[in-house]
Amino acid sequence: MENEFHSLLDLYKKVYPALSNRKRDIYKLGKTYIKEEDIWNCLKESKWKSTSNLTLSEMVNDILCCDLDLLDNYIKKQISLIDRKVNLDNN
Repeated sequence: MENEFHSLLDLYKKVYPALSNRKRDIYKLGKTYIKEEDIWNCLKESKWKSTSNLTLSEMVNDILCCDLDLLDNYIKKQISLIDRKVNLDNN
């Protein structure tokens, strides 16, 4: 089948053009720190986690319409999980 994927990587590659397009739109709004993988991970871990039998068109629609606040909050949460330390180097 044309829409059958053997791995998440295959699926990611298939929807990458939509991810790239959404990233470009978000970049124009000044959110230059959001990347394609952030959009993918956010949707995968929130919206798509509890959904089954998604069609490719539904996924693309979710990507293109992904809420900027949802993405921003997702990234802030990811940053809060990073163990940050004080830089005491002289450089």
